[in-house]
Amino acid sequence: MGNFSFWDYAVFVGYGLVILCMGLWVSRDKKGESKSAEDYFLASKSLPWWAIGASLIASNISAEQFIGMSGSGFAIGLAISCYEWIAAASLILVGKYFLPIFLKKEIYTMPQFLKQRFDGRVSMSLSVFWLLVYVFVNLTSVLYMGALSMNIIMGVPMMYGIIGLALFAAVYSIYGGLSAVAWTDVVQVVVLVFGGLLTTYLALDALSIGNGIWAGVQTAFEAAPEKFKMIVEKGTMIPDGSGGFVDAYDMLPGLGALLGGIWIVNLAYWGLNQYIIQRALAGKSLKEAQTGVVFAGYLKLLMPLIVVLPGIIAFVINQDPMAYNLSGSVASINGTEGADVAEGFMRITKSDEAYPWLLSTFIPTGLKGLAFAALTAAIVSSLASMINSTSTIFTMDIYKGHINVNAADNQLVKIGRIVSVIALVLAVCVAPMLGALDQAFQFIQEFTGLVTPGVLVIFTMGLFWKRANANGAFTVAALTFPLSWGAKMILPSLPFLDRMFIVCLILAVVGVGVSLLTKKENKGISLEKGLFKTDGVFNALSIGICGILTVLYLIFW
Repeated sequence: MGNFSFWDYAVFVGYGLVILCMGLWVSRDKKGESKSAEDYFLASKSLPWWAIGASLIASNISAEQFIGMSGSGFAIGLAISCYEWIAAASLILVGKYFLPIFLKKEIYTMPQFLKQRFDGRVSMSLSVFWLLVYVFVNLTSVLYMGALSMNIIMGVPMMYGIIGLALFAAVYSIYGGLSAVAWTDVVQVVVLVFGGLLTTYLALDALSIGNGIWAGVQTAFEAAPEKFKMIVEKGTMIPDGSGGFVDAYDMLPGLGALLGGIWIVNLAYWGLNQYIIQRALAGKSLKEAQTGVVFAGYLKLLMPLIVVLPGIIAFVINQDPMAYNLSGSVASINGTEGADVAEGFMRITKSDEAYPWLLSTFIPTGLKGLAFAALTAAIVSSLASMINSTSTIFTMDIYKGHINVNAADNQLVKIGRIVSVIALVLAVCVAPMLGALDQAFQFIQEFTGLVTPGVLVIFTMGLFWKRANANGAFTVAALTFPLSWGAKMILPSLPFLDRMFIVCLILAVVGVGVSLLTKKENKGISLEKGLFKTDGVFNALSIGICGILTVLYLIFW
């Protein structure tokens, strides 16, 4: 859609070269020594709090947020922000109650913790699940949505975009491991936040016909007040991308989402997801890791301005572009005139096209490159993180755990790199198949939600209940997918977040029951006094997040 100038390409290519050079420089072997497993998979446990927080957000914010959540903002509105805002509160719980135990156990991976706490059956079942999700859901969706944005904004053919993004992320992440990923993330999070806010600012300014962002917000609110509600009411119909409509309540079931399923999603994602929690495991100390996650919580509070509000703006403009007298503003940006502009505004046919369309329409020549660099930063950093975590789980939990228990460090690093390449090739092959989706973000949430309840039950039992045993945990693991799928088939009209909550409760009862009825084990974690004590900085920052969330929900309830 948009016209990229020489300067746009120069900024974009310059950004790419900076990231590649930085990644390769960080990746270099120091003093002629090859990387150890700890160097490659946990960045030598040297990350400070600000690098941990930045890397958490850069790994999390990707095409599924920029493209997917903007698409959901276009279709549903501000309510989709609950994923971002409840994440901030979830990070507090992760920092206070999960990290002290994980760091005490000195683990590399989440399956490694399960093997220590339970047994190899539980560890292997979760390892296989995560590998399948990372390759066939996460990597593929990020590649697809990233290539979609390149196609809409720059006209790059989809397959070329998918391959290009995969190669970009692979160049430094496969060679350098977590160090390269985490330190480049520090730069990338700055670019994605600044570039993302720039896109939002310019779109709001155009919506207000040059009267500033607050006037733009007011215009958007007056034109679509229903898009600024945090609680979705039953009967809120949204387009399904194929000419029909679905009830938004099926995706975000009002108050039930806030009290149930959304917490399962966020606690499992931020506390038990390998490619996220791996940054905190690589912290210099527990205090650095805890400060890092709460810092990430503040960045999550900011994200709806970057990834949700643009979708709402696109929705408002697409209703009736000429009603906002935007033709002159956009003509000055893209060199088009009146009626042509109005017709161009109606090109959004799928919700997930909202953000790329907005980027190509409103960002003036010379700044498109920077704004698109922000989107690419989010995509590449997430790809790099997923690649690294996929190789970490396979190498440490499957290869070293079951295939070659005596493998040397250099062999582990070699296997990790090979697995990274294979994972990327598979994802590149599968990614084009996602083209039939309207809201990819919802697809990701619902698919991973089939197993997320079981993951949360197994870990919470293992972390906080000494009587939980391997039989109870393995039973939960074995029943999670069939029970979730059965609930989906039997209760198709029930919102998936509500189904997740019900399945989670059933699995918790099963896990407790089987543990009590079978042999007691002595693998329970000792929760000694003071284990969950946090310092004044963490406590003050946590109170601040809770206060901001309270105000936000009071305003947009």
